[in-house]
Amino acid sequence: MSILKNRVAIITGASSGIGRATAMLFAAEGASVILNARGRQALEEVVDMIRREGGAAHAVVGDANLPETHAELVSEATTRFGRLDIAINNAGTVGPIKPLAEVTPQEWQDTLAGNLTSAFLGARHQIPAMLAGRAGAVVFVSSFVGTSVGLPGMAAYAAAKAGIMGLVKGITADYGSQNIRANVLLPGGTDTAMAGDQAQKDWAAGLHAMKRIARPEEIAQAALFLASPMSSFVAGSALYADGGNAAVK
Repeated sequence: MSILKNRVAIITGASSGIGRATAMLFAAEGASVILNARGRQALEEVVDMIRREGGAAHAVVGDANLPETHAELVSEATTRFGRLDIAINNAGTVGPIKPLAEVTPQEWQDTLAGNLTSAFLGARHQIPAMLAGRAGAVVFVSSFVGTSVGLPGMAAYAAAKAGIMGLVKGITADYGSQNIRANVLLPGGTDTAMAGDQAQKDWAAGLHAMKRIARPEEIAQAALFLASPMSSFVAGSALYADGGNAAVK
């Protein structure tokens, strides 16, 4: 398939989990991808796998909490591939796992920075490049935590992830008329390093109507829908890819 043929995509948090699966899928679908993560070795391994399969990929190592990282990502996209069509703002952090009154102000700020501010910084740099091309799809990976449920010890994470939904609505109000589509993807529990050990994964599976957690590749398919022409009239929306989690609460 080649639904993303001739498209150029930025994907943050691309060295593992959902970001890695999304990078592999988008490249297989014809996109040229600029990939970001903080760990060089793991990120370059993803780039090498894509290139071995005949795809076009480039790594930008850096912290998604910093504006200069996003500036470099956009610069590499437009310099190497001539444009920017898609951005998957996937980088995030769980933050402290403790009751809210035990969260320090610094932990709170760090959690918001790693999830919500990083998303803002990405969009702030990506949207001008998309406007130059007269179209673009910006996808933010949030979570069912904070949007359909609260979980003990995760108030900071929930607040940050819920904030992304407001960001998407604001971007849509500002730029929807200029063919910039912003949407948020809300995964359920997913089999990544952030999911914890097997006992934690089994517990999370019980929250879902389907009684299992997702494979990263399943969430990547949902990201593909939001990034591709298949969702050409979808803007300012939230897509639950959560195995029925939100439906059975």
